[in-house]
Formats: sequence, C-alpha cells, structure tokens
Amino acid sequence: MISRPFVLLTTLFFTVSTSFAFLNDLVLLKRQEIEDASSRVGGTFRTVSPPPPPGPLRYTGTKLVHDLTHPWRPLRDGDERGLYPGLNTLASHGGGIEPDYIFRDGVASPSQMITAVQEGFNMGNKFAIFVTYLAHLMNGNLVTDLLSIGGKTRKTGPEPPLPAHAGGFNLHGTFEGDAGMTRADASAGTTTASTRPCSTSNRYGGGFYNLTVVGELRFQRLQDSIATNPQFTFKNVRYFTGYGESVFPVNFFVDGRQTDQKLDIDSARSFFKDMRFPPDFFRPAMPMSNNGIFDVFLMNPFLPGGNLDGKVNSLAVDPTSADFRTPCVL
Repeated sequence: MISRPFVLLTTLFFTVSTSFAFLNDLVLLKRQEIEDASSRVGGTFRTVSPPPPPGPLRYTGTKLVHDLTHPWRPLRDGDERGLYPGLNTLASHGGGIEPDYIFRDGVASPSQMITAVQEGFNMGNKFAIFVTYLAHLMNGNLVTDLLSIGGKTRKTGPEPPLPAHAGGFNLHGTFEGDAGMTRADASAGTTTASTRPCSTSNRYGGGFYNLTVVGELRFQRLQDSIATNPQFTFKNVRYFTGYGESVFPVNFFVDGRQTDQKLDIDSARSFFKDMRFPPDFFRPAMPMSNNGIFDVFLMNPFLPGGNLDGKVNSLAVDPTSADFRTPCVL
C-alpha cells in the first residue's frame, strides 16, 4: 500500500502551488477552469489557483465504459500519446473542449486525469491522486497546471523556470525508466514493442497475462537490462513505478465482470496497440490500486540499484535508495 505521507505530501505541493493560464486561448482557459474569461488581456498571463484534488466517485462499482458516449477516435496529427496504454486509451476515447476522459490531444490538468482514471478504470481515489501528482511534479508544467501523457509539447504552455522541464510522461529517467515491461530501454535507441509479454504469457499463464506471468516477466526484464544496458538504473521513483506498471494491466485492463485476474491477449493488444477499450468493456468491480505488487516482488526479490561505471553486468545495490521497506527515503 502506498504510504499516507506520500499522498499528503504530493497533495500539499499541488494545493499550495500557483499556476498561470494563456489568456488568449479559450480552450486552455476552459481546461484550467477559469471562471472569468472576460477579464483576459491578449498576450499576458494571469495567476490561477488549481482546484482541489477530485474526490472519490459516487458509484464505485463496475459499469460499461466503452459506450456510445465514449467512442474511440483515431489519432490525429499533433495528438500526444506515450508509453502508458491506459492514458493513451482514455485520450482516444476522450472529447474536445469538454473531455469525457482525457482530451484527445493528450494534454490535461492533474484534476482531469484523476477524474478520468477513476471513471474509466475505477482507480482508487488516493492512489489516483498520488500517481498523478507524482508525475505532474516531475514532468508537468506547474506554471500552467498541465501535463502531457506523451512527450514535451508547447500545448502545456511556455517553458517553466528551471529546474522544471515539463517533459511529459515520456521523459526517460523520471516516471518512465529502464526495464519497462513492454519496450526496450532508451539506451537501445528504440521504443519498439517487445514480444516478450506474449511469449511469457503463453509459457507461464496459458495464454493469459496474470500475476504469475507478471512475476516472471518483471524479473526477466530486469535481467535483460542488466545484461544489455550499461547505464541501467532501477531505484527511487523508478523502482516503484517499475513494479507498479507491471501489475497495472492485471488490475485495470481485465473486464470488471471477471473475477480471475487474467488478461487475455486480444484485450491486451486492444489497449497496448490500438489504444482503445475492448468491445463491451466494463471497468473493474471495485476501486483498484497497485494490488499484487508485493506478490510480484516476493516471486523474485530485487533491491534497487544499477550498473556501475558504464558497464553491463555490473549491478550494485544502492543502499541510499527508497524501497518497499523504506519508501519515505524519497
């Protein structure tokens, strides 16, 4: 379970921050929930206090989320998509000025993202707040209160003051990092999807992606990175997101009418490849978070660390890194 201090800390950072809006862009004003657009002055900025984090859903059971009011739409030129299939899917089923899940262009405020992951995937409120604000603090534009689900884009606003960078979810070494479950490390110079998840699912899960497969694949990808990536690092924030992303498909991509925690390959392809909900998809039957993460860790325990001196197969544990025993070191 994510520690309560983490949730409170990220919420505090978000609440006391001040943001700005483009006063010559009505869509951006709408996103940031500025009530008095008539006071704008062309080419200037105005401070805006971000809204409080959204609360839990009123109804937290399963329901159809791939419905007539949330149609899938193909990618357009300029739309942002990234390495996280859940966010990609929500954007592909999203709207325009009034987003149903996430704006189709892949840029939204943290509040909108929290609402979207709750509505679309029944993500627990506290967990949604934690992961969204964590990503926003590292990769979002705190000046405009906007975050890209893909790479860096001017749609999040002017360049923020250093050391902020507003690089989006795709920025390597922050939220995203080495030993990803479905793609090669950035050091390989490619983001080509791997066939390893399918082969591992066939071998250990009878053609399904389940927690047994997750445990094996998580360990295999770590070993792959140690052996092929001289700059391999897996610690601190990446340590938690690396384990978290491994259980995400089991917790959020399995139809809520099922009880077996098994993701079939066709549904997985729909999310990962097509960025769309499977037909007639129901969200999970209860609010979910990182369920099963400790089970995966215990299958093949791995301590945070990385390769040394730019050499492969030189793994060393970093005793200063946060881990499941000492998360507050972050």
